[in-house]
Amino acid sequence: MAMSRRALTYLLFMMTIALVVSFCATVSVTLAASPSPALLKAKKEAEAKGYIFETGHDEIVAKAKKEGRLRIASTLDPDVNKVMGEAFKKKYPFINLRLQELGSVEENQRFLLEIKAGSVKDWDVNRVYTDFYEEYLPYEKKFDFLGMAEQKVLHMPLSLIDPRTRNVVTVSSNMTVIAYNKKLLPADKVPDKWEDFLKPEFKGRKFVADIRPLPFAMLVPAWGIEKAADFARKAAAQEPIYGRGHTRIIASVVSGEYALFLGPNLGAVKRAQDKDRTGSLGMKILEPAPTRLHEGNAVLQTADYPYAGLLWLEFMASPEGQKIMDDHWPLGASVFSPGSAQEQLTKGKKLSVIDWNHYGKLDDYLKRMVEAMGFPKAK
Repeated sequence: MAMSRRALTYLLFMMTIALVVSFCATVSVTLAASPSPALLKAKKEAEAKGYIFETGHDEIVAKAKKEGRLRIASTLDPDVNKVMGEAFKKKYPFINLRLQELGSVEENQRFLLEIKAGSVKDWDVNRVYTDFYEEYLPYEKKFDFLGMAEQKVLHMPLSLIDPRTRNVVTVSSNMTVIAYNKKLLPADKVPDKWEDFLKPEFKGRKFVADIRPLPFAMLVPAWGIEKAADFARKAAAQEPIYGRGHTRIIASVVSGEYALFLGPNLGAVKRAQDKDRTGSLGMKILEPAPTRLHEGNAVLQTADYPYAGLLWLEFMASPEGQKIMDDHWPLGASVFSPGSAQEQLTKGKKLSVIDWNHYGKLDDYLKRMVEAMGFPKAK
Protein backbone atom coordinates (compact mmCIF):
# COMPACT_ATOMS: atom_id res chain seq x y z
CA MET A 1 0.00 0.00 0.00
CA ALA A 2 1.39 3.42 -0.96
CA MET A 3 2.70 5.53 1.94
CA SER A 4 0.89 8.80 2.48
CA ARG A 5 2.75 12.05 1.98
CA ARG A 6 2.39 12.86 5.71
CA ALA A 7 3.85 9.48 6.73
CA LEU A 8 6.71 9.83 4.26
CA THR A 9 7.51 13.31 5.57
CA TYR A 10 7.51 12.03 9.16
CA LEU A 11 9.78 9.09 8.25
CA LEU A 12 12.26 11.39 6.51
CA PHE A 13 12.22 13.72 9.50
CA MET A 14 12.97 10.91 11.97
CA MET A 15 15.77 9.56 9.76
CA THR A 16 17.30 13.04 9.63
CA ILE A 17 17.13 13.31 13.44
CA ALA A 18 18.77 9.90 13.82
CA LEU A 19 21.57 10.88 11.44
CA VAL A 20 22.18 14.15 13.30
CA VAL A 21 22.27 12.38 16.68
CA SER A 22 24.66 9.74 15.32
CA PHE A 23 26.91 12.41 13.82
CA CYS A 24 27.01 14.40 17.06
CA ALA A 25 27.85 11.29 19.06
CA THR A 26 30.68 10.44 16.67
CA VAL A 27 32.06 13.96 16.86
CA SER A 28 31.79 13.91 20.68
CA VAL A 29 33.70 10.63 20.95
CA THR A 30 36.34 11.85 18.52
CA LEU A 31 36.82 15.10 20.43
CA ALA A 32 36.96 13.27 23.77
CA ALA A 33 39.58 10.88 22.42
CA SER A 34 41.67 13.67 20.92
CA PRO A 35 44.43 15.02 23.18
CA SER A 36 43.92 18.62 24.26
CA PRO A 37 46.36 21.31 23.08
CA ALA A 38 47.81 21.49 26.61
CA LEU A 39 48.37 17.73 26.64
CA LEU A 40 50.05 17.77 23.22
CA LYS A 41 52.24 20.68 24.34
CA ALA A 42 53.29 18.80 27.49
CA LYS A 43 54.09 15.71 25.44
CA LYS A 44 56.18 17.71 22.96
CA GLU A 45 58.13 19.42 25.73
CA ALA A 46 58.75 16.13 27.55
CA GLU A 47 59.92 14.31 24.43
CA ALA A 48 62.24 17.21 23.56
CA LYS A 49 64.02 16.47 26.85
CA GLY A 50 64.20 12.74 26.17
CA TYR A 51 61.23 11.66 28.28
CA ILE A 52 58.51 9.16 27.41
CA PHE A 53 55.07 10.75 27.63
CA GLU A 54 51.76 8.99 26.99
CA THR A 55 48.65 11.05 26.29
CA GLY A 56 46.02 8.61 27.56
CA HIS A 57 45.61 6.25 30.50
CA ASP A 58 43.76 3.75 28.32
CA GLU A 59 46.80 3.62 26.08
CA ILE A 60 49.04 2.79 29.04
CA VAL A 61 46.66 0.02 30.13
CA ALA A 62 46.52 -1.39 26.59
CA LYS A 63 50.32 -1.54 26.39
CA ALA A 64 50.54 -3.14 29.84
CA LYS A 65 47.94 -5.70 28.79
CA LYS A 66 50.04 -6.56 25.77
CA GLU A 67 53.10 -7.00 28.02
CA GLY A 68 51.19 -9.20 30.46
CA ARG A 69 53.98 -9.56 33.03
CA LEU A 70 55.76 -7.56 35.74
CA ARG A 71 58.81 -8.26 37.93
CA ILE A 72 59.37 -6.04 40.98
CA ALA A 73 62.35 -5.75 43.35
CA SER A 74 60.71 -4.26 46.44
CA THR A 75 61.74 -3.11 49.91
CA LEU A 76 58.18 -2.92 51.22
CA ASP A 77 57.24 -4.95 54.27
CA PRO A 78 56.23 -8.53 53.30
CA ASP A 79 52.70 -8.00 54.65
CA VAL A 80 52.31 -4.89 52.51
CA ASN A 81 53.68 -6.63 49.42
CA LYS A 82 51.24 -9.50 49.83
CA VAL A 83 48.13 -7.32 50.14
CA MET A 84 49.33 -4.77 47.58
CA GLY A 85 50.08 -7.52 45.06
CA GLU A 86 46.68 -9.16 45.52
CA ALA A 87 44.85 -5.83 45.14
CA PHE A 88 46.86 -4.94 42.04
CA LYS A 89 46.12 -8.30 40.40
CA LYS A 90 42.44 -7.83 41.14
CA LYS A 91 42.52 -4.48 39.33
CA TYR A 92 44.72 -5.72 36.48
CA PRO A 93 44.12 -9.49 36.26
CA PHE A 94 45.91 -9.70 32.90
CA ILE A 95 49.31 -8.92 34.50
CA ASN A 96 51.35 -11.84 35.85
CA LEU A 97 53.08 -10.32 38.89
CA ARG A 98 56.29 -11.45 40.59
CA LEU A 99 57.60 -9.68 43.70
CA GLN A 100 60.99 -10.15 45.34
CA GLU A 101 61.99 -8.44 48.56
CA LEU A 102 65.26 -6.57 49.05
CA GLY A 103 65.32 -6.12 52.80
CA SER A 104 68.62 -4.61 53.86
CA VAL A 105 70.82 -1.71 52.82
CA GLU A 106 73.46 -4.27 51.85
CA GLU A 107 71.06 -6.13 49.53
CA ASN A 108 70.11 -2.90 47.82
CA GLN A 109 73.74 -1.89 47.43
CA ARG A 110 74.49 -5.25 45.85
CA PHE A 111 71.51 -4.84 43.52
CA LEU A 112 72.84 -1.42 42.48
CA LEU A 113 76.24 -2.92 41.68
CA GLU A 114 74.52 -5.55 39.54
CA ILE A 115 72.59 -2.81 37.71
CA LYS A 116 75.84 -0.97 37.00
CA ALA A 117 77.47 -4.17 35.79
CA GLY A 118 74.59 -4.77 33.38
CA SER A 119 73.68 -8.11 34.94
CA VAL A 120 70.14 -7.08 35.96
CA LYS A 121 68.04 -8.34 33.07
CA ASP A 122 64.87 -9.70 34.63
CA TRP A 123 63.47 -6.83 36.68
CA ASP A 124 61.14 -3.99 35.71
CA VAL A 125 60.58 -1.89 38.86
CA ASN A 126 63.19 -1.20 41.52
CA ARG A 127 63.60 0.73 44.74
CA VAL A 128 65.71 3.85 44.23
CA TYR A 129 67.39 3.58 47.60
CA THR A 130 67.87 6.87 49.44
CA ASP A 131 71.48 6.24 50.43
CA PHE A 132 72.61 5.80 46.81
CA TYR A 133 69.91 7.88 45.14
CA GLU A 134 72.01 9.72 42.55
CA GLU A 135 73.81 6.52 41.54
CA TYR A 136 70.55 4.85 40.48
CA LEU A 137 69.27 7.65 38.27
CA PRO A 138 71.21 6.91 35.03
CA TYR A 139 69.68 3.41 35.00
CA GLU A 140 66.01 4.39 35.31
CA LYS A 141 63.62 4.72 32.38
CA LYS A 142 62.73 8.33 31.59
CA PHE A 143 58.98 8.20 32.00
CA ASP A 144 57.68 11.70 32.67
CA PHE A 145 55.64 10.82 35.76
CA LEU A 146 55.36 14.47 36.72
CA GLY A 147 54.11 15.70 33.36
CA MET A 148 51.62 12.85 32.98
CA ALA A 149 50.35 13.39 36.54
CA GLU A 150 49.94 17.12 35.91
CA GLN A 151 47.86 16.32 32.82
CA LYS A 152 45.81 13.67 34.70
CA VAL A 153 47.09 10.85 32.47
CA LEU A 154 48.54 9.26 35.62
CA HIS A 155 46.69 9.57 38.90
CA MET A 156 49.16 10.26 41.69
CA PRO A 157 49.82 13.23 44.01
CA LEU A 158 52.40 15.55 42.44
CA SER A 159 54.26 15.93 45.75
CA LEU A 160 55.23 12.24 45.62
CA ILE A 161 57.18 12.72 42.36
CA ASP A 162 60.74 14.05 42.17
CA PRO A 163 60.36 17.34 40.25
CA ARG A 164 63.99 17.27 39.19
CA THR A 165 64.20 13.77 37.72
CA ARG A 166 60.45 13.52 36.96
CA ASN A 167 60.71 9.69 36.86
CA VAL A 168 60.93 8.67 40.55
CA VAL A 169 57.88 8.39 42.82
CA THR A 170 57.88 7.89 46.60
CA VAL A 171 55.00 5.89 48.02
CA SER A 172 55.64 6.38 51.73
CA SER A 173 57.12 8.70 54.33
CA ASN A 174 58.97 7.84 57.52
CA MET A 175 58.38 9.89 60.64
CA THR A 176 60.77 9.87 63.58
CA VAL A 177 59.20 9.69 67.04
CA ILE A 178 60.27 8.66 70.54
CA ALA A 179 59.30 5.41 72.24
CA TYR A 180 59.29 4.82 75.99
CA ASN A 181 58.29 2.31 78.64
CA LYS A 182 55.31 3.71 80.53
CA LYS A 183 56.13 1.65 83.63
CA LEU A 184 59.70 2.94 83.83
CA LEU A 185 59.21 6.55 82.75
CA PRO A 186 56.24 8.56 84.10
CA ALA A 187 54.38 10.65 81.55
CA ASP A 188 55.56 13.94 83.11
CA LYS A 189 59.20 12.85 82.68
CA VAL A 190 58.93 12.02 78.96
CA PRO A 191 60.65 14.67 76.79
CA ASP A 192 58.31 17.27 75.29
CA LYS A 193 60.89 18.64 72.86
CA TRP A 194 64.13 17.37 71.37
CA GLU A 195 66.27 19.62 73.57
CA ASP A 196 64.87 17.82 76.65
CA PHE A 197 67.21 14.92 75.86
CA LEU A 198 70.06 17.23 76.91
CA LYS A 199 68.78 17.58 80.49
CA PRO A 200 71.00 16.23 83.30
CA GLU A 201 68.51 13.47 84.16
CA PHE A 202 69.10 11.89 80.75
CA LYS A 203 72.88 11.76 81.00
CA GLY A 204 74.72 8.47 81.41
CA ARG A 205 73.05 5.60 79.52
CA LYS A 206 69.52 6.85 80.18
CA PHE A 207 68.23 6.55 76.61
CA VAL A 208 68.95 4.54 73.47
CA ALA A 209 69.92 6.00 70.10
CA ASP A 210 70.44 4.23 66.79
CA ILE A 211 74.06 4.16 65.65
CA ARG A 212 72.84 5.57 62.30
CA PRO A 213 72.06 9.19 63.28
CA LEU A 214 69.12 9.61 60.93
CA PRO A 215 66.85 11.49 63.40
CA PHE A 216 69.47 14.25 63.78
CA ALA A 217 69.99 14.51 60.01
CA MET A 218 66.22 14.79 59.51
CA LEU A 219 66.15 17.92 61.68
CA VAL A 220 68.26 19.85 59.16
CA PRO A 221 65.33 21.20 57.07
CA ALA A 222 63.78 22.87 60.15
CA TRP A 223 66.91 23.78 62.12
CA GLY A 224 69.67 24.13 59.57
CA ILE A 225 72.73 21.91 59.49
CA GLU A 226 74.71 23.78 62.17
CA LYS A 227 71.98 23.60 64.83
CA ALA A 228 71.23 19.96 64.00
CA ALA A 229 74.93 19.05 64.21
CA ASP A 230 75.24 20.90 67.53
CA PHE A 231 72.27 18.98 68.91
CA ALA A 232 73.80 15.69 67.71
CA ARG A 233 77.10 16.60 69.38
CA LYS A 234 75.41 17.42 72.69
CA ALA A 235 73.22 14.31 72.54
CA ALA A 236 76.33 12.17 72.06
CA ALA A 237 77.86 13.87 75.11
CA GLN A 238 74.90 12.54 77.12
CA GLU A 239 76.47 9.08 76.71
CA PRO A 240 73.42 7.23 75.35
CA ILE A 241 73.25 3.50 74.73
CA TYR A 242 73.80 2.83 71.03
CA GLY A 243 72.02 0.09 69.14
CA ARG A 244 71.10 -0.88 65.60
CA GLY A 245 67.73 -1.95 64.31
CA HIS A 246 64.52 -0.31 65.48
CA THR A 247 62.54 -3.52 65.97
CA ARG A 248 65.18 -5.01 68.27
CA ILE A 249 65.58 -1.85 70.35
CA ILE A 250 61.82 -1.32 70.67
CA ALA A 251 61.47 -4.90 71.92
CA SER A 252 64.02 -4.07 74.62
CA VAL A 253 61.99 -1.02 75.61
CA VAL A 254 58.86 -3.16 75.90
CA SER A 255 60.69 -5.72 78.05
CA GLY A 256 61.92 -3.03 80.40
CA GLU A 257 65.59 -3.26 79.51
CA TYR A 258 65.55 0.37 78.37
CA ALA A 259 63.22 3.20 79.34
CA LEU A 260 63.53 5.58 76.38
CA PHE A 261 64.42 5.38 72.68
CA LEU A 262 65.29 8.47 70.66
CA GLY A 263 64.35 8.21 67.02
CA PRO A 264 62.43 5.06 66.02
CA ASN A 265 60.14 5.13 63.01
CA LEU A 266 56.45 5.76 63.65
CA GLY A 267 55.41 2.55 61.87
CA ALA A 268 57.86 0.38 63.81
CA VAL A 269 56.48 1.66 67.13
CA LYS A 270 52.87 1.25 66.02
CA ARG A 271 53.54 -2.34 64.94
CA ALA A 272 55.13 -3.10 68.33
CA GLN A 273 52.23 -1.44 70.18
CA ASP A 274 49.76 -3.65 68.34
CA LYS A 275 51.64 -6.70 69.64
CA ASP A 276 52.35 -5.36 73.13
CA ARG A 277 50.06 -7.25 75.51
CA THR A 278 51.51 -5.45 78.53
CA GLY A 279 50.45 -2.02 77.26
CA SER A 280 53.80 -0.64 78.41
CA LEU A 281 54.99 0.86 75.11
CA GLY A 282 54.36 4.58 74.76
CA MET A 283 55.00 6.83 71.77
CA LYS A 284 55.28 10.58 71.35
CA ILE A 285 55.67 12.92 68.38
CA LEU A 286 58.06 15.78 69.14
CA GLU A 287 58.22 19.00 67.15
CA PRO A 288 59.55 19.70 64.69
CA ALA A 289 58.51 16.20 63.65
CA PRO A 290 61.31 14.76 61.48
CA THR A 291 59.69 13.29 58.36
CA ARG A 292 61.24 12.05 55.14
CA LEU A 293 60.02 10.94 51.78
CA HIS A 294 60.48 7.19 51.64
CA GLU A 295 60.30 4.24 49.27
CA GLY A 296 61.35 5.92 46.03
CA ASN A 297 60.58 3.68 43.07
CA ALA A 298 61.15 3.83 39.32
CA VAL A 299 61.01 1.72 36.17
CA LEU A 300 64.38 0.33 35.11
CA GLN A 301 65.83 1.38 31.77
CA THR A 302 66.21 -2.30 30.87
CA ALA A 303 62.62 -3.22 31.80
CA ASP A 304 60.91 -5.68 29.47
CA TYR A 305 57.48 -4.73 30.84
CA PRO A 306 57.70 -0.98 31.53
CA TYR A 307 54.02 -0.10 31.12
CA ALA A 308 52.94 -2.73 33.61
CA GLY A 309 55.51 -1.13 35.91
CA LEU A 310 53.95 2.26 35.31
CA LEU A 311 50.58 0.92 36.44
CA TRP A 312 52.17 -0.60 39.56
CA LEU A 313 53.70 2.72 40.63
CA GLU A 314 50.44 4.53 39.97
CA PHE A 315 48.54 1.94 42.01
CA MET A 316 50.86 2.23 45.02
CA ALA A 317 50.41 6.03 44.98
CA SER A 318 46.62 5.78 44.57
CA PRO A 319 44.18 6.16 47.50
CA GLU A 320 43.68 2.37 47.50
CA GLY A 321 47.42 1.69 47.55
CA GLN A 322 48.04 4.30 50.23
CA LYS A 323 45.33 2.82 52.43
CA ILE A 324 47.09 -0.55 52.17
CA MET A 325 50.31 1.18 53.28
CA ASP A 326 48.52 2.67 56.30
CA ASP A 327 46.74 -0.54 57.26
CA HIS A 328 49.62 -2.99 56.81
CA TRP A 329 52.89 -1.03 57.18
CA PRO A 330 51.33 0.27 59.50
CA LEU A 331 50.87 4.05 59.23
CA GLY A 332 53.22 3.96 56.25
CA ALA A 333 51.34 6.05 53.70
CA SER A 334 52.93 9.33 52.70
CA VAL A 335 52.34 12.41 54.81
CA PHE A 336 51.64 14.11 51.46
CA SER A 337 48.87 11.66 50.60
CA PRO A 338 45.47 13.29 51.36
CA GLY A 339 43.76 11.57 54.27
CA SER A 340 46.75 9.43 55.26
CA ALA A 341 47.41 8.59 58.91
CA GLN A 342 50.56 10.71 58.99
CA GLU A 343 48.75 13.67 57.49
CA GLN A 344 46.10 13.37 60.21
CA LEU A 345 48.64 12.90 63.04
CA THR A 346 50.66 15.97 62.03
CA LYS A 347 47.85 18.46 61.49
CA GLY A 348 48.79 21.67 63.26
CA LYS A 349 52.31 20.39 64.05
CA LYS A 350 55.59 21.79 62.79
CA LEU A 351 57.47 19.36 60.54
CA SER A 352 61.08 18.99 59.47
CA VAL A 353 60.68 17.34 56.08
CA ILE A 354 63.32 15.67 53.97
CA ASP A 355 61.39 16.57 50.84
CA TRP A 356 62.71 16.72 47.28
CA ASN A 357 64.83 19.77 48.13
CA HIS A 358 66.74 17.69 50.69
CA TYR A 359 66.29 14.11 49.45
CA GLY A 360 69.55 13.90 47.52
CA LYS A 361 71.46 15.64 50.33
CA LEU A 362 70.47 13.29 53.14
CA ASP A 363 73.65 11.24 52.86
CA ASP A 364 75.70 14.43 53.30
CA TYR A 365 73.62 15.37 56.34
CA LEU A 366 74.27 11.93 57.83
CA LYS A 367 78.02 12.25 57.33
CA ARG A 368 77.96 15.59 59.11
CA MET A 369 76.04 14.10 62.06
CA VAL A 370 78.48 11.18 62.29
CA GLU A 371 81.34 13.67 62.42
CA ALA A 372 79.60 15.80 65.05
CA MET A 373 78.94 12.78 67.26
CA GLY A 374 82.56 11.68 67.06
CA PHE A 375 81.93 8.27 65.53
CA PRO A 376 84.97 6.65 63.92
CA LYS A 377 85.17 6.59 60.13
CA ALA A 378 86.03 3.61 57.96
CA LYS A 379 89.43 3.95 56.28
